[in-house]
Amino acid sequence: MSPALEHVVVRAPGKINLSLHVGGVDERGYHALATVFQAVNLYETVTATRADELSLAVDSEVPGEVPLDGTNLALRAAELLRAEFDVNLGAALHIRKQVPVAGGMAGGSADAAATLVALDRLWGLGLGSEHLRRLGARLGADVPFAMLGHTALGQGNGADLTTVLTHGEWTWLLAVPGGHLSTPEVFRRFDEIVAASGRGIVERPEIDGRQLQALSGGSLEMLADTLHNDLQVAAFALHPGLEPVVEAAERLGAHAAIVSGSGPTIAALVEDEASARTVAAGLMSDGLVESCLVARGSAPGASVLEAS
Repeated sequence: MSPALEHVVVRAPGKINLSLHVGGVDERGYHALATVFQAVNLYETVTATRADELSLAVDSEVPGEVPLDGTNLALRAAELLRAEFDVNLGAALHIRKQVPVAGGMAGGSADAAATLVALDRLWGLGLGSEHLRRLGARLGADVPFAMLGHTALGQGNGADLTTVLTHGEWTWLLAVPGGHLSTPEVFRRFDEIVAASGRGIVERPEIDGRQLQALSGGSLEMLADTLHNDLQVAAFALHPGLEPVVEAAERLGAHAAIVSGSGPTIAALVEDEASARTVAAGLMSDGLVESCLVARGSAPGASVLEAS
């Protein structure tokens, strides 16, 4: 197999979870999930250039440390392709980051998604989108959604995806409070809170049907009313700075605010960019967050920008 290309550029979006319902644990230790993902127009851009060996460089527009070793999801994606298809080719990978690092917005998963798409083209594998999504699911539940993009219902461990039709655009103020949260630790704390409460856990969670209605009908008010995250109470317990951000964002004019995924990024649903700037100014002046980003959904999934 000899690649016909020298250079491929792919971008993939970050995401927020409009709802996240957590259910029972399977034999592998994974929780059953029912979630609605929405891709936003903050992108991870991966450039893959033909080379003898695998290498990785990262330039970031957001703060935070990105691992450059074998734990990096982009390198893991490349190694998965090489092992799965007995490829002995290399590539110089370069990532331009816009998605907050370790912020609950799946920036690493977007890196993996973009890398799979880029190397499929660079190495001439011709796998197709469905095959790539199945491979991506082996790297993490958020990887297939980064390929699909837009808005989707995720079930199982989140990788079983169904596209959700939406009307109009949605404006989000993404508040980054600083600090990091470990996704496994957030789930562990969630389990502890559930056990301490004595309440049972739904084995197969379902999303609120009103949320799908809100998205298809373009109802900002209904979407705000249906934002939900079962992990939020655990994130609040592990990061005391988060709850004040949610409360302040709503006080400053957001229709609703929620922890995105396992956090710590807070996603605030706002009327428009002017409203987003007002909320951001208030949060920054109160010293509650390190930075704020304005984003729109629903953004397209992984796409090839250049191939030569």
